Amino acid sequence: MADYANPSALVDTDWVAAHGSDAGVRLVEVDVDTTAYERGHIRGAVGWNWETQLSDNVRRDILTAEQWRELMGASGIAADTHVILYGDNNNWFAAFAYWQFKLAKHEKVSLMNGGRFKWEQEGRELTTDPTDVTPVDYELAGTDWGLRILQPEVETLVGSGARGPVLIDVRSPAEFSGEILAPPGIAETAQRGGHIPGASNVPWASAANEADGTFKSADELQAIYGAKGVNTFANVITYCRIGERSAHTWFALRELLGVENVRNYDGSWTEWGSMIGVAIEKDAPAPSP
Repeated sequence: MADYANPSALVDTDWVAAHGSDAGVRLVEVDVDTTAYERGHIRGAVGWNWETQLSDNVRRDILTAEQWRELMGASGIAADTHVILYGDNNNWFAAFAYWQFKLAKHEKVSLMNGGRFKWEQEGRELTTDPTDVTPVDYELAGTDWGLRILQPEVETLVGSGARGPVLIDVRSPAEFSGEILAPPGIAETAQRGGHIPGASNVPWASAANEADGTFKSADELQAIYGAKGVNTFANVITYCRIGERSAHTWFALRELLGVENVRNYDGSWTEWGSMIGVAIEKDAPAPSP
């Protein structure tokens, strides 16, 4: 059985239970439903609201360098802190935070495999006690823009006529086909339904074990994505609706399979499906073999 390309990108719940309070470690719960953190969180964790703290809603963009430094410092995270991320929705939003940490070239960062779901499933301790945080100064190491792709470049690559990138649309089949614009109950949508021309539909949950939300083995992941043309040296673009589910797939491809050139298009379908003059497709995904 093949090993993960970067095993340090994941820690298990046993590791967190044993080392979550160690010096130099900071646990961070990242949720869209922040009432979950308030109802109970892993002892020592700080809570981030994905929508308000990891996004600039005025610019509809990720945080600026200064905003990132402020969030890190207020959370007690220094440049050498080992950050352990976990959250709801099988780590959708924790994976988005992980992607931003790597954009910021923060070296010591890991996901807790299985997220909040697995921790609760195992009956581990949750607390409502507030976490004491001593603010620190955070020194930004730089920005790795090679992990992100913006809409103009996606459109150029799709329309180049040459052998383009492997586009992985991680939304549900109903979103991919244009039957629906967003998952039920989601307000932020696009003007049109469908997908980027040439994209393959591999729903994000394909990478996770249904029983506990952990990532599938390297061999299983390779079988899933290899069937879509993904290999270590492929040029891969992941996208979804707003970039969080695609960050989960980005993590699986880059950190677990070692795909060297995989970029997250975080503008995703909310941006692409609302732009004037941009091509879309509406065909349903091919059935799985």
